[in-house]
Amino acid sequence: MQVNADFSQRVRAHAADAEWITSPTTGVERRLLDRLGGEVARATSIVRYAPGSSFPEHVHEGGEEILVLDGVLSDEHGNYGPGTYLRNPPGTRHSPGSALGCMILVKLWQFIPYDDAPVRLDTAAQEWFAEDDQFPIKAVHLFKHRAESVNLERWAAGQEIVRAAPGGLELLVIEGSLVEDGEEFVPLSWLRLPPGATLRAGVGPAGCTVWVKSGHLDPPAGLHFSEA
Repeated sequence: MQVNADFSQRVRAHAADAEWITSPTTGVERRLLDRLGGEVARATSIVRYAPGSSFPEHVHEGGEEILVLDGVLSDEHGNYGPGTYLRNPPGTRHSPGSALGCMILVKLWQFIPYDDAPVRLDTAAQEWFAEDDQFPIKAVHLFKHRAESVNLERWAAGQEIVRAAPGGLELLVIEGSLVEDGEEFVPLSWLRLPPGATLRAGVGPAGCTVWVKSGHLDPPAGLHFSEA
């Protein structure tokens, strides 16, 4: 299966308007943002757990990155509320589920070599830092390894954000809105820009909060998968 699998192109998805696709596990559904491969795939998805649903224990051979968007995700290591950022490196195992239901952003098979440190970060407990006194952005730094950087960012209302993306960039709108290339992005809207692109975004009247990942698409991380 290929969904938005050409990493040389600007792509976007408005997940709030997309159909939920069933997974092999009852009560767990997905909205696909990008995917390269079959059931084992390099993938970026919005995943929804119904109350009481869970996955059986499994190993993440290619690693897993998660941002909890709402509800509470749980596994053997703890309970994770909205805004929690998780990294499960290649070779780790768990059996995730949700007693009350939750929705998460998930990225699979996208770890680069030697990125093997687990992360459990509650962003609600973190301080927001001004990136630059002259730049209308505040951020919580989630992860940094080599060229890859992951942040939660708050962009001020009415501002224009211009950012070079030599190694590519992805963003997911969490709150508020922005306009990029004449297109409005609202909560659960996702954008991926290829290496060498420049982000030019106008921030909506209420500002916006975005998850931003950059420097990870040159070349795209992950393995080659069958389309089966």
